[in-house]
Amino acid sequence: MRVTFARPADHEIAYAVVERDDGVVYRLRGSRAGTALPHDIRHLIVERELGVTDGVWGGIAAGALFARERVLRAELLADLVERVAGLDDPTLEEIRLLTRKEFTGIGEPAPRPEALLFAARAMQVEAARWARLRPGQELRYEWPSPPVPNPRQAP
Repeated sequence: MRVTFARPADHEIAYAVVERDDGVVYRLRGSRAGTALPHDIRHLIVERELGVTDGVWGGIAAGALFARERVLRAELLADLVERVAGLDDPTLEEIRLLTRKEFTGIGEPAPRPEALLFAARAMQVEAARWARLRPGQELRYEWPSPPVPNPRQAP
């Protein structure tokens, strides 16, 4: 699956063009644009880097309807990675503490701190790429099909 995000002018509604492997092409409406990394790119990066196949983008690639709890987990992971990405040189212990706080009561294992740090670094790179775009320029991503296992992800 190919996903293209065009950088609109600030404060305009962003969107992604999704080209699924089954030939379906559609436009996915996003939120208002600016220099900050769009929410949907944030999800794509986190889910790709952590090998999440049942989150937002894995579901879109499969043409599936979303189970609410899986989308909520994907949101939680994206928020957690964004928090890690916002820390100055986080230690694995700091990441463990954040993870414990966020995953308390979730009922499933959290990704390892190393995997979260790897995803946070990828998010930082993509945020910098997005911030350098001028309106009309694009970022394009390939969603793994089938998903490529990440050796840093939680078992």
